[in-house]
Amino acid sequence: MGRDIQAIKFSGEDRGRYRDKLRRSLEVFARMLREHLFDAEPAQVGLEIELNLVDGRGEPSMTNADVLAAIADPAWATELGQFNIEINVPPRRLEGDALEGLEREVRNSLNTADARARGTGSHLVMIGILPTLDEKEMHEGILSANARYRVLNEQIFAARGEDMRIVIEGPERLVTQSGSITPEAACTSVQLHVQVSPEAFANYWNAAQAIAGVQVALAANSPFLFGKQLWHETRITLFEQATDTRPDELKHQGVRPRVWFGERWITSVFDLFEENIRYFPALLPICESEDPVAELDHGTTPQLAEMSLHNGTVYRWNRPVYAAVDGVPHLRVENRVLPAGPSVVDVMANAAFYYGLVRTLAEAQRPVWTAMSFATAEENLHEAARHGLDAQLYWPGLGDVPVAELVPRRLLPLAREGLASWGVAPAQADHLLGIIEQRCITGQTGAAWQIATVARLTERGADRPEALRQMTQRYIEHMHTNEPVHTWPHNA
Repeated sequence: MGRDIQAIKFSGEDRGRYRDKLRRSLEVFARMLREHLFDAEPAQVGLEIELNLVDGRGEPSMTNADVLAAIADPAWATELGQFNIEINVPPRRLEGDALEGLEREVRNSLNTADARARGTGSHLVMIGILPTLDEKEMHEGILSANARYRVLNEQIFAARGEDMRIVIEGPERLVTQSGSITPEAACTSVQLHVQVSPEAFANYWNAAQAIAGVQVALAANSPFLFGKQLWHETRITLFEQATDTRPDELKHQGVRPRVWFGERWITSVFDLFEENIRYFPALLPICESEDPVAELDHGTTPQLAEMSLHNGTVYRWNRPVYAAVDGVPHLRVENRVLPAGPSVVDVMANAAFYYGLVRTLAEAQRPVWTAMSFATAEENLHEAARHGLDAQLYWPGLGDVPVAELVPRRLLPLAREGLASWGVAPAQADHLLGIIEQRCITGQTGAAWQIATVARLTERGADRPEALRQMTQRYIEHMHTNEPVHTWPHNA
């Protein structure tokens, strides 16, 4: 969940003071790592889910302020667009029947929120990109009321100095211009958190990077944008383009993008925070009163607010997170590649696959990233986003292999092993990983279901906007059954 800020104008003095504070924070962070001050037994996981709001016709509903007032629960918050909201699910230990309890908690929270939203005329949809979004709706007026979004919008466009051009080539072609960051609001995701020790962090981050492409291929759920059929997970390229602070000249100079896969395997969590500060100018140079050196000298855990705020404006697909809870600092890997939906049980299956696989790979004697180039891991991500389960991805020892073969043959056993290491009950592991296996067998992800359903409706005479609207309404009906997407029919 993002940090609230007040509307503000930034001076050169503000930026200089913030840069100095960032460097001081980084020095304190390094000292905390050297002195082993972090939670020694972290073993907790958590997740956030972003959702869309629609009206009774399945079209965007710009009502998040009213919906949040009706939900009246601090776990829920605004997101970038007025048709977005987000739930932050409390962390827990991943053991025993934790995944079953997590699924039940998420379903109950979403059902309660949806019932209250209906009182305002809106409905919740858990989907990577809302298919009924219209290009004309992407303007600054649909930003959520929270001041941080408007300030962020101003700062990104001040850095760019020009409007944003978005070009996506898929089965169809989209070319559009935007004078605001609102196209980013089309992207709704599930973020999976794993709390890890500093010593284990690099292995977990590297492992998460190595499997990002596989995750996206299995979970693709964003094939339509502004009426066009594009990538199976269009959200990946849309987010990369919609949050880019670079005009073409800086791209050609090799300046790094703010939505960033990264450029190398790491050896320490420090590498990531240090890169963020070295490569990226501050978008929100807001200084707090805390002196992190004095706090640490007095035996108090510093919040490192400036470093954390800056880190939140560098959009890595696997982001490092520093936080202090009850005076104890900890580190998390925040996995950000997955789209929302289609059903809660699908989200839980995606989470189980990630939590299990990332643990096995992170703790392996021969790390997978020593046999795969970093550039290949990034290529896998974009290949998967384009083609979903039809993608061919590189995997060490196998070469280029279809995802639907790679996952059952090589990765599901590793994910099952990892869930056992967490202490997850075998029956739960089998149930959730079985959903992943069935997706591979049937070839039906959320994206594949959407594409096939729209094609069927078009054959029956609906034009594209009407086919997308009807498909969205059917999607919502299936979402509420909580049946996994591989079982969804195309004609019901």
